[in-house]
Amino acid sequence: MTSVRTTVTLDPDVLEKIRNLMRMRGVSFKEAVNTSLRQGLSGELSRSAEPFCVMPHPGGGFRPGVDSAKLNQLLDDLEVDAFIATQAREK
Repeated sequence: MTSVRTTVTLDPDVLEKIRNLMRMRGVSFKEAVNTSLRQGLSGELSRSAEPFCVMPHPGGGFRPGVDSAKLNQLLDDLEVDAFIATQAREK
């Protein structure tokens, strides 16, 4: 594999994180940057990251007079309208 030499301008906070990684792992600047980029591009999470947790919000239900069965009918009608519009565009 061929290496590519390039110039990158790092923000001060990113540079500090790279330097910390270099010190912690005892690696070169190049290795610290490449490792960080690989992890970021592959979507890997750091081991210290906590799992994302969704906190439910008490909805309190619908306002008085709102019929949930009518909401389902409205959704069905909107889906039918969208389908008809899609079919009309394809013709």
